[in-house]
Amino acid sequence: MRITDIEVITFKSETNNILTKWGYGEWLDDPQPARHGITKISTDEGVCGYNTGGMGGYFHGAFPAEVEAMVKNLLVGEDPLSREHLWNLMRDNARFHESLIGTLDAALWDLAGRYAGMSVSQLMGKARDKVRAYASTFPNMGTPEEYAKFALECKAQGYTAFKVHAYIYWNPITNQPAPRRPAFPKQDIEVCEAVRDAVGDEMTLMLDPWGIYSLDESIYVGRELERLGYYFLEHPMHEFRVEPYRRLCNELDIAVCAPEHATWMHYSRAEWVLQGASDIGRIDVNFGGITACKKAVDVYEAFGIPCEMHGGWFPNAAILGASTDETCLFYERGLLRPEFDYEATPPYLNAPCDPMDDKGNVLLPQGPGLGMDFNWDYIDDNRVA
Repeated sequence: MRITDIEVITFKSETNNILTKWGYGEWLDDPQPARHGITKISTDEGVCGYNTGGMGGYFHGAFPAEVEAMVKNLLVGEDPLSREHLWNLMRDNARFHESLIGTLDAALWDLAGRYAGMSVSQLMGKARDKVRAYASTFPNMGTPEEYAKFALECKAQGYTAFKVHAYIYWNPITNQPAPRRPAFPKQDIEVCEAVRDAVGDEMTLMLDPWGIYSLDESIYVGRELERLGYYFLEHPMHEFRVEPYRRLCNELDIAVCAPEHATWMHYSRAEWVLQGASDIGRIDVNFGGITACKKAVDVYEAFGIPCEMHGGWFPNAAILGASTDETCLFYERGLLRPEFDYEATPPYLNAPCDPMDDKGNVLLPQGPGLGMDFNWDYIDDNRVA
């Protein structure tokens, strides 16, 4: 079997259940129809692989022009089942950024699963069908009381864990957008305290400041979270320096979850482990795809360190399905806010990615491939150049 074509199918969607626009200090509804991309890899045997991602966004993904200019030249004519070989070809090509590799690699895994009639997690060695979910909030949702009220709503929905994104690029005193620095750690702790008081000891709680703190602020916030019984402090500082994280881990008892945005896939994660710069690992398929993420999970497992997948969606779910809760405990479900219907299935899919049971567990996709069941009538009716 050989790859015959690679394309990015672009289309618009009037309903966008994941807001696409990062406002300066706040999440904003985008009045324009959302633009989506599906990367498709075709073969001479008629088997195809798919992955959503191809219009930029939070991570780069794969743009149609990139596919035409360089991806086809490298991959067309190759055996799509030789994923490790193709992954190394892309890794060693300086023009292929990690997110592009991730998009293509996940599509190759999807193709292999569809060819075999199996889920991707089965191909990797399936470990489970469901994963404990945590509710991951939007940032800048309002007062501590509003966060507390929302935490109770999530608890009533069945969630057993809740992650706070408090005030990020936002001044809670003036209620206006703000630069990254100065941060507002005391106000962030007021949110965390209100959430703990509201839900009691029955929920696992976390905080993600999204890299806005200094080292001193991170130490202060970490010690306050220890007092409140939080599970981890995620990505509190910029991640272009390892040493502040090493010092932070030495200062705190609460687990530090990082790195989220550090480049170079599992290679950088291994270095962070050796430096003692994080207590819980963090990665997602935008950093080298399923192949790189599985390598990272194996590194963390070998060192006896947990690894949290950043975000949800089909490729991350496949990795979780092939991992145990000893290493990968949670599925991140979000971003959530009051009156935001996360449960709505995107119109370009016939079934959701991550339905949740009444015990707070996400039921993982069962395939074939990544388990994406596309509504091709909708996609074809809404194609854009």
